[in-house]
Amino acid sequence: MSSTTTSDALPRTEEPLLVMRDVHKRYEQNHVLKGIDLEVRAGEVVCLLGPSGSGKSTVLRCINQLELVDEGSITYEGQYIGVKKTKGGWKALKESERAAQRRDIGMVFQRFNLFPHMTVLENVVEGPVRVKRTAPDEARRIAVDVLQRVGMDGFQDRYPSQLSGGQQQRVAIARALAMDPPLMLCDEPTSALDPELVGEVLDVLKKLAHTGRAMMVVTHEIGFAREVADRIVFMADGVIVESGPADQVIGSPREERTRQFLSAVIH
Repeated sequence: MSSTTTSDALPRTEEPLLVMRDVHKRYEQNHVLKGIDLEVRAGEVVCLLGPSGSGKSTVLRCINQLELVDEGSITYEGQYIGVKKTKGGWKALKESERAAQRRDIGMVFQRFNLFPHMTVLENVVEGPVRVKRTAPDEARRIAVDVLQRVGMDGFQDRYPSQLSGGQQQRVAIARALAMDPPLMLCDEPTSALDPELVGEVLDVLKKLAHTGRAMMVVTHEIGFAREVADRIVFMADGVIVESGPADQVIGSPREERTRQFLSAVIH
């Protein structure tokens, strides 16, 4: 098995936006990530594929500091994530410091995590006002704009319970976009949706993929990954098995483990 850390889609001279070096994550005796090396550059769309339990979602959760790594390092825009260097050595950041780092990385979850007591507009305005201290009028303007971009204009006054799953996920995407993050993390954003609702969310993500924003998307939608990804990262058993352009990894995989996975999911 091989681990590839450079993008074949963008010039190698660009400084990476995100760098993971020898990242390990364990849950008691379960060694979930076993030395992940990965780079993502500004504007690059990376899709993570692999069987359930391969560590894909854990990669995103470590980047967004929902999980702390046990070994290795992650840097974002040149700054270490989750830790800082002191005279006495490396020290974990306080929760408030981690939250400050997290605000520049958007996250879209499998479950939509909208505030049920807030309207669509209030859900989207909340982050810019509370986290970035954006003036309420400006936050509202931003919210109206991003809701329009995800096809949810006209729904500002509805509550999450009044929306379909696909509509709720589009609001969740708008909420992340309202923070204007250079990097968007999407953790299986269609897995909780009924099949007939998957397409509307994938259409929104396809449009986002062409806006110049870096994205990391964990997905089982192979056709979507082939269409939007600058690079596919295939994971299994906590390691990166293969990485490269979509046509190469999906169309002509080099590794037997990749071929086995694709033969099982592509019909």
